[in-house]
Amino acid sequence: MDYKQVARDVLQHIGGKENIAHLGHCSTRLRFSLADNKKVDIKALESTPGIIAVRMTAQCQVVIGNDVIEVYNELQKLVGDVGGEEAAEQPKEKKKIGAAILDFIVGVFQPLVPAIAGGGILKSLLLLLALFGVMDSDSQTYQILNMVGDAPLYFLPLLVAVTAANKLKVNALVALSAVGALLLPNMATMLAEGAQLFTFDLKNIAYAYQVFPAILTVLLYAQMEKLFTRISPKPIRIFFVPMMSLLITVPIALLLLGPAGYTFGQGFAGVILWVFEYAGWLAVALLACVLPFMVATGMHKAMIPYAVTTMGSLGREALYMPASLAHNIAESGACFAIALRTKDKRLRTTAVSAGISAFFGITEPALYGVTLQNKKVLASVMIGAFVGGTFVGIIGLQAYVLVGPGLASMSMFLSEDLPRNIVYAAIGFVLSFVVAFVAAFILGKDKEQVQPEEEKFAEKIGKGETFTSPVAGKMIPLSKVDDEVFSSKAMGDGIAVIPSKGELYAPVDGEISMIFETNHALGMKTATGAEILFHVGLNTVQLGGEHFTPRVQVGDQVKAGDVLLTFDLEKIKAAGFDPVTLAIITNTDKYDVQINKQENVTHQDKLMVITQLGG
Repeated sequence: MDYKQVARDVLQHIGGKENIAHLGHCSTRLRFSLADNKKVDIKALESTPGIIAVRMTAQCQVVIGNDVIEVYNELQKLVGDVGGEEAAEQPKEKKKIGAAILDFIVGVFQPLVPAIAGGGILKSLLLLLALFGVMDSDSQTYQILNMVGDAPLYFLPLLVAVTAANKLKVNALVALSAVGALLLPNMATMLAEGAQLFTFDLKNIAYAYQVFPAILTVLLYAQMEKLFTRISPKPIRIFFVPMMSLLITVPIALLLLGPAGYTFGQGFAGVILWVFEYAGWLAVALLACVLPFMVATGMHKAMIPYAVTTMGSLGREALYMPASLAHNIAESGACFAIALRTKDKRLRTTAVSAGISAFFGITEPALYGVTLQNKKVLASVMIGAFVGGTFVGIIGLQAYVLVGPGLASMSMFLSEDLPRNIVYAAIGFVLSFVVAFVAAFILGKDKEQVQPEEEKFAEKIGKGETFTSPVAGKMIPLSKVDDEVFSSKAMGDGIAVIPSKGELYAPVDGEISMIFETNHALGMKTATGAEILFHVGLNTVQLGGEHFTPRVQVGDQVKAGDVLLTFDLEKIKAAGFDPVTLAIITNTDKYDVQINKQENVTHQDKLMVITQLGG
């Protein structure tokens, strides 16, 4: 390929250098943010030698394939530093208002969970030690450790200030200072005694444990920072911007935003209490029943802001955590039932492992490895979750820690005021497990085994290069991948798997030919010349290499089954990216490709055989 000529042609057909607002690239395509998309000559681009396809979305994406870096480098020489190396940054697409609000709220609340969960578990374990007489709850040691556990909730406004500032991409320390002013001990004393600001009376509000005053304060601060950064002379910007931002933000927060956020938070808590008073048990039961679908699609993340807010306002939560307990343990019960009755050794191994994980509160292995593969197993989980959810809803089970409910975290239901709460949690635990186990044992029959296509594939093994699965998880047809370049096989034929574990394996012997700069993709070449592109997730180039760790280097000789790359699957999904992982034969024109259609796969399953054409 003549990289210089391709670069010149691309530049001409996208409207020239002056039409480029940003230039980046991922593992297969050039990504342009353009001033005017109408200037793009799509037909001319598609007919240019070296270009596989063109996709117009919020960006203009020109699919090059494995030579994308070389073409990108030549483009850089032609256009200069228009886009730099900021390939991880996407143009800001216009989002619907609801989606934008949800994205902001989840981005603010989700990072808070580890701190809140850690502090909460510490408090519940201290309570457990006190109940067994190991520690004296009146001792200073107990009280100090209890305050340590309470710190994340007490300083919740400060934690929210940091996460909100990070989400809005403003100075987190100055935002922290703005919210911190509301929590100053002297400020609290003045508010309690009756204070005025510019002759206006200030409301006596205790801002500790509050969420919404902090969010509103940081939202205002972000606007002030941007305003004063724009108008401030550069020599004094370092102190003038934070000074003016604080000078305006904090008084408005004390006068308006703080009281408004506090009132909203109190009203929010009041609505929750009203719902639970009249229909609480049904809400818990229904949520537990639909959690398999919510977790599988990532929709359960939308519950985190509610749970954090409720825990901060009320110190307890009686919907999401109890429903999660019923669902998690129902997943475990169904998996163990399948492990007992199935004749499929591979499924039995998967079911046992997934059942243990769910027993301790981690359900993704069970969902992707067992539950979603069989409608009757899914129905069994839903039955167990609904029955368990109904019970814990009717008795009003309350959680005091935000952490995935399971055997190891049952102390989250301990309460000095409600000594039977932990007992009810244990009953709900057992009920969910037993009902799901019995239902799955009765309903969960093995699927029919012999498939004509599988027999046909088996005949091909040994006649060409045999590829195992690059990851463990759920295999899907390439046509179902939510990216037209891959689903249309414009890049080539291959394997697509939704991973259940963050490890990428070599599916065949070969040599590592390329590792993409953001580590989400790499290339490999087999002894017969087959070129393989591995791509973890869709649009994960935007992560800029975060959550990906290569285990090989370019030039390494690898064997089938060697680990090529590890990645944090949960963080990738939490960031909103589709984790589907692909192994594509990019020079498919030279090979006959046979795919073995399966559902549940491990990295040892044989999924593809390629045979050289004419060989």
